[in-house]
Amino acid sequence: MKQLIVSLSVATALCSFASSSALAQMKVGIVDMNKVFTSYYKTKDAEARLNDARAQAKTDLDGRLETLKSNMEAINKLEADAKKPELTPDKQQAAIRTRDEKINEVRNLDREIGEFRQTRERQLQEQFMRMRGDIVQDIMKIVDAKVKAEGFELVFDKSGQGISQVPVVLFSAPSMDFSDSLITELNKNAPAKKN
Repeated sequence: MKQLIVSLSVATALCSFASSSALAQMKVGIVDMNKVFTSYYKTKDAEARLNDARAQAKTDLDGRLETLKSNMEAINKLEADAKKPELTPDKQQAAIRTRDEKINEVRNLDREIGEFRQTRERQLQEQFMRMRGDIVQDIMKIVDAKVKAEGFELVFDKSGQGISQVPVVLFSAPSMDFSDSLITELNKNAPAKKN
């Protein structure tokens, strides 16, 4: 097995020496997709919409938690009332029934809060993934157009990381990077900023 790996490595090295003249003629481009993604005006708009949705979900959740808290306080008061010695047995039983009903309400509300959290988290995650997919699709259309127009044969994302968390592109000449022109193209139709 070790000999096979060594043989493959030698073969790869020989192929790369043999094709170095072809590689010298190949037009290679570099893009910093992270920079392009974060600089695109639609990314900022999507982040703002997502933050608004998160804030609304938090407001809704806080309202439910406040209701839960007030119900817990009511249960504690009913419990204390049921233990008052001056109450008749009928009134004590009525207070206990009311307390038990409130406990059931709290259990149902607690379950509803848990389901609400899960549902909203899933919805927000799906919304994020849709927005991200749409933005990446917009970026790739511009990348594809530039690649075809300028005859690039190979384009690397210099923000990409390999499995070992080492950048895929260790070095590239600044002249190979066309990220800024992509950003300009993507943002040319951006709405005017409000003052």
